[in-house]
Amino acid sequence: MNDRIAVTSASRLSLIGLMLALVLGLAGSRGLSAVENLVVNPGFVKGAGETPDHWRTEAWDQKAEVTSYAWIHEPGQPAELEVNNTKPNDARWMQSLTLEPGWYYFSVQVRTEGVGDNATGASLSIMEDGAMSHDVRGSTPWREVGFSLKIGARGDDVEIALRLGGYASLNTGRAFFRDVKVVKVEAPSAGDPHFELDTVRKQAAEAPVGKPWTLAATFVMLAAIAYFGWTMLGTGIPEASQDRVVQDEGPKKAARR
Repeated sequence: MNDRIAVTSASRLSLIGLMLALVLGLAGSRGLSAVENLVVNPGFVKGAGETPDHWRTEAWDQKAEVTSYAWIHEPGQPAELEVNNTKPNDARWMQSLTLEPGWYYFSVQVRTEGVGDNATGASLSIMEDGAMSHDVRGSTPWREVGFSLKIGARGDDVEIALRLGGYASLNTGRAFFRDVKVVKVEAPSAGDPHFELDTVRKQAAEAPVGKPWTLAATFVMLAAIAYFGWTMLGTGIPEASQDRVVQDEGPKKAARR
């Protein structure tokens, strides 16, 4: 009897160990170093009226007839956020986050209805040029999309966006989002896009027109033109020219007399 109990206990411990190893293995495949989700209200369970707490909407074209938004939260069902573009637009639900230095994995579950194939579809992104997950187009069931982002040594603020359409790539259709996550990781996730925030911002910054020495030369030339222009205006007519004018006018006045 005792032997049977010992075997049963050992079997249970082995099963628990196997399940723990499986969980740790799955976490390691994504390089997870922490399980804390840094998104506030990631399941959209808290809120009032038509908007969940800590989320807001934004769009390139803000007219109501172009895009509508919905917070879908039915009892017993996972809550969702919807973006419905009836006309081409870049529209999104957004949240601001402050992140410490290091790598992070951003993910969300998304499904689509009638999203156009010729422009950027439904995606998870930050509001920085090009830093986004793979986009989803057409009509699709739920799937997870994500990307990895490295924050520089000083830490930084980012805005995450549950988005339909993109910069200069407006789209139509309906996109639904749920289960948003931003977690700290040791390394980028294999198979997903990855970005470094400092590099993204550096590439997006506009380069100055011309080289520094050409700009300096231009300022010197403009200053010289201005100086000579004011000098000529301030000098007036030379004395010799004034005498000549007076002498020329003398006979004419005498003749009139």
